Order: sequence, then structure tokens, then C-alpha cells
Amino acid sequence: MKNGMGKLVFKFGAMGSSKTAQALMTRYNYEAKGTRVWLVKSSADTRDGADILRSRIGLQANAFVITPGMNVKELYEVQRMDGDSYEVIIADEAQFFTEEQIWQFREIASLYDVTVICYGLRTDFRCQLFPGSKALFMLADDIDEIASVCKCGRKTVVNARIGADGKVMVRGPQVEIGGNDKYESLCWTCWRKALRDNGVDELKGIVG
Repeated sequence: MKNGMGKLVFKFGAMGSSKTAQALMTRYNYEAKGTRVWLVKSSADTRDGADILRSRIGLQANAFVITPGMNVKELYEVQRMDGDSYEVIIADEAQFFTEEQIWQFREIASLYDVTVICYGLRTDFRCQLFPGSKALFMLADDIDEIASVCKCGRKTVVNARIGADGKVMVRGPQVEIGGNDKYESLCWTCWRKALRDNGVDELKGIVG
């Protein structure tokens, strides 16, 4: 890779917007051109197995698992010393990385001329930023939205968490792993209607 090409990129979208599929396809395209790619994921994502990255359309690959206590920059530097000089890092479920780890990705991109592409959610089910996403908005060179469509045809924005009663939830832990059984991607209009249907008539019922 030529000097000066290293950068940190954040590609975000709602659940079901093909983020993982795009991550895997991007990896394939780089490797097809002879570029060495380090595929990583957050340990918080255990839906398909600890080290499996799988998209809803069936694409999958093994990925290196990053836990909250790991220093990503040190891991990368050890690999460089061992002869594994990756030119591109592709990271999925980036919203679950710590703020410190996003800074470490920033350092890798700048110091070692590496392209780091992070795929993830912008906000949680209450429209609150995840720590990793917040850091990426602060530090990324490029920020791109992966658009997807709500059931009504508008653009999806909210990752609504659905309770056992079928109603949209506004309380609970920020991280709760699940797929279509627990989440539905909605536009602002459909989300607001679902909140009203659940008796949440004011935003103060969500924020704070």
C-alpha cells in the first residue's frame, strides 16, 4: 500500500442494513487484489459463535475476537514483528469497542499507514450513542451511512427493541444481543407511533 493511504473509516447503519455483508465483501475485494486483511469483531457479538462473522444473507468468515480489555494497537504491533503486516483492518460490530480501542485503531491508521474500516450501529434502542460509535464520529476520517428501508418505505434510523409482548421497549441494558427476534429497524415516524402505542407519549420517557 502506498504511503499516505492510511485512514480510519466508519460505516454505520441500522440493524439489517447489510453492514456485515458489506464488511465481508470488502474483505474479499481487497484480498482478491493481493492485499492482506485483518478481520476482527467485538467479543460482545456471540450470536453466531465467538469467532464467526455471519451476515443475514449467509456470508460468513472467521474473525479475530477483540475483548474490552485488549489493546488493539499492541496486538497489531506484535503481528507486525511476527511478519503479519496487514495493510487493511476490517472491524465489525464496532459500536461495542471501547473508546480507548477506537483511539488505538486511530493510532494504527496514522502510524502504520493502515486503512481501518469499522462497521457498526450508530445508536442503541433508545437512540443513545454507543461508546465505540461516539468515538468513531469524533475520530474517523470518513463517515458513511449504509441506508436501509423501514416497512413503511422511509429510511430506517432506530434499532427498536421488541419485548416479549410485541411492544417497543424503552428500558433495559444498552447491550442485549439479538436478531430479528428482538429488534426491528424503524424510521422515526413508525418508531414514534410504536412508542405512543406503548403509552410513551413524551420523549422524557426515553431520555434520562
